[in-house]
Amino acid sequence: MRAKQVNLLTALIAVILFSFSCFCISRMTQTRNQLINCRNHILEFKESFLRLQNKTESNRHQLMEAFSKIKYDNRQSGDASVNLGEKEVNTLDKNKTVSNTFEILKFFLSHLKKVDRIYPNVIISKKKKGVSFALGISTVKRRNHSYLKQTLTSLISRMTLSEQKDSVVIVSIADSNKEYSKSVVDMIRKTFKRQVKSGSLEVISIPAFFYPDMLHAMQSTEDLQKRKSWQMKQVLDFCFLMLYAQPKAMYYLQLEDDIIAKKMYFTKITDFVHSITSNNWFYIEFSVLGFIGKLFKSEDLTDFIQFFLMFHKDRPIDWLLEDIFKVKMCNPRETFEKCAERNKQIRIQYRPSLFQHVGIQSSLRETKQYLKDIYY
Repeated sequence: MRAKQVNLLTALIAVILFSFSCFCISRMTQTRNQLINCRNHILEFKESFLRLQNKTESNRHQLMEAFSKIKYDNRQSGDASVNLGEKEVNTLDKNKTVSNTFEILKFFLSHLKKVDRIYPNVIISKKKKGVSFALGISTVKRRNHSYLKQTLTSLISRMTLSEQKDSVVIVSIADSNKEYSKSVVDMIRKTFKRQVKSGSLEVISIPAFFYPDMLHAMQSTEDLQKRKSWQMKQVLDFCFLMLYAQPKAMYYLQLEDDIIAKKMYFTKITDFVHSITSNNWFYIEFSVLGFIGKLFKSEDLTDFIQFFLMFHKDRPIDWLLEDIFKVKMCNPRETFEKCAERNKQIRIQYRPSLFQHVGIQSSLRETKQYLKDIYY
């Protein structure tokens, strides 16, 4: 009887052990399958990531190849034009000449391909060149107020005579309103006679044919489209001004027509530029607001202009300035921290800011803005 109970207990334990073993094997099999599935998902994610990375790198290379091709085509066009000399193109003064620098615009603005010659209307100029700094100001008519006289007074009065000799201030009238153009020219000739006579102050206007018809159509539509049109036009206006200023000076400083400058701003800019030991900087920022106070090497302007023109329909110009840095200077394979560190080294910030925005009435019609540079 006792032996029978022992056998029964042994059998029961054997059954329990067998069942537990089966359960463990089942769980291990499930776990193994889950691990295999997880591993497969990780491999798929890795492959997808690598494809995306390769695609990003490919797009970057394509964009850089496009840049190279544009630069090559532009260089070829420039070389071919050297023998032609400078063309007499000024509609207001036939004795003034400009080179065909503006031919680059035809690569990006298709409506200009039908235009024989692209040129600014040079209203006031002594053809000053070979200076250290060109200061560019694009101006348009505002609804109730003009800040241009205040801006020019601030800029010119806070230069020494020697600094005025080593610079040229260029006012670009980017407005088709003839009355406004006349008022700007009259004001400048009356208020800044000495600078006009010495050639330190120039005035040009952008011809109406420069703007695509689409831009005019957008200005008469809803508010969102009007803002879009305003942003596109601002990019085109700045590019045109940069092209005109590029051959005149070693450095180009972008300003706006509703700012004031700090005392000795020009001296501080000159001293700061000369204090930089490396020539590997992208641009120098003398104001944090928008595109105000951005200093470029004139030899680098071509790359900036091409990039701005390429994407002028897509983003505001200060955003494009951010984008071109990422395209040209940041490798998609490197970490964000490395890119940020390079950013600090080649996009130099000067503090405190040397320019303050004072305009309230925006150049965008029926819009007011109260932006101030907090570092001024």
